[in-house]
Amino acid sequence: MANELSPFTSMVGSLLVAMPQMEDPYFQRAVVYLTHHNQSEGARGIVINKPTSKITCQEILDQLKMPSAETNAFPPVLIGGPDHRLQGFILHTPEVFYPETQKITDDICLTTTQEILGEIALGHRPNQYLVAIGCATWAPSQMEEELMGNLWLSVPANKEVLFETPYEKKWEKAINLLGFSANLFAPKAGKA
Repeated sequence: MANELSPFTSMVGSLLVAMPQMEDPYFQRAVVYLTHHNQSEGARGIVINKPTSKITCQEILDQLKMPSAETNAFPPVLIGGPDHRLQGFILHTPEVFYPETQKITDDICLTTTQEILGEIALGHRPNQYLVAIGCATWAPSQMEEELMGNLWLSVPANKEVLFETPYEKKWEKAINLLGFSANLFAPKAGKA
């Protein structure tokens, strides 16, 4: 009997939630919103719960020599992942849309141009948005192997987890979407 492969299902628009046994310190308790996933290129996502104090949106605007409105309050910049660390990624609701904007779902878009950051700085912003530097990438089939190895849980995403939940609570909130408490997870699996 020949092995039949399962049909490929894209996980774009889902959350990956790091399991407690994740050993990579960068991804411990990480929540990743998947923005790209296919068989030939692999996957890309933005870590949505790791803010940094090393750089602010205002400092990015200053480096890009972009003006900003005096009263504009920016969210913290997220470290979106260890890859493409000089590229900005804006996850946002679809009230603003540029030719380069990628529609992820009906509710969520991704824009990577400086134009959106400049518009946000002038007060022309989407209702909800996150600003990240860098992203996480997986080679073809790498993410699937990590899911099968129990390094990640796949969870349906929603705007509440993405935009409304405090960063330090996103991991627990994402696990709660599956219908159980994060307290059920042991940090390490035992051995008999």
